[in-house]
Amino acid sequence: MRLRLPTERPAEPPTGYKIAHPVLSQDGTRAGFTGVSLGGALPYAVLDDASCVYGRRHRPPARLCDCGFHCVHERGDAEALLCTTEHRAAVLLEVSVLGAYIRFERGFRYARQRVRTVTAGPCACAAPPVALGDTGWGRPGWRALAAYCPLCVRGRTSLSLASFARLAGHGLRVVARGSDPDPGGGPAGPDGLGVPELVAEAALLQARLDWFQTQLARLGDHGAGGGEKGPHPPPKG
Repeated sequence: MRLRLPTERPAEPPTGYKIAHPVLSQDGTRAGFTGVSLGGALPYAVLDDASCVYGRRHRPPARLCDCGFHCVHERGDAEALLCTTEHRAAVLLEVSVLGAYIRFERGFRYARQRVRTVTAGPCACAAPPVALGDTGWGRPGWRALAAYCPLCVRGRTSLSLASFARLAGHGLRVVARGSDPDPGGGPAGPDGLGVPELVAEAALLQARLDWFQTQLARLGDHGAGGGEKGPHPPPKG
């Protein structure tokens, strides 16, 4: 006789944690994520359904397959994955486990999810991040992003943390590591941005302005040099 575990019917969706790379579509109109292991070639949105990475027609999570979204129960277990060399540029996701799921000792494998909070940073230079910028790699049609500080993000295709959240939609919140992901209802502007988000937006705008000024100064120097190297006037007869 084969014993089966009892069916769970939680009053609220379970919460889980995972790591992923934020991505931006080639045309800049969509934002999402791509996994770091199984299924990493299939970017997903903030609210999305899982599909079988092996192309089988069953509905995830199938018991005899590895398909479906994956997450762990404990935040600390997901944060530990960020210590590895290959995952240093990834971000931490807090997700709601939706639809059918299979519970394991350390996590879930499930059919549908909603990403609630993204925790990004720090920058590779160890400074606090203000933006998610192009890393130089990606998937077909998608640019992979990573957290950058105002100095390191200059000249890259980038979005501020708040802009990425707005583009991704569904109430997503993106915060820098070490900040409070839920400031407790503090004052917000007309777009729902609090003081930390506005400060980050201002820092990113200043970084872009500094970069443009640097480029203009270089162009001005080249123009002045070109004028001095023009042809000499003909000698007087």
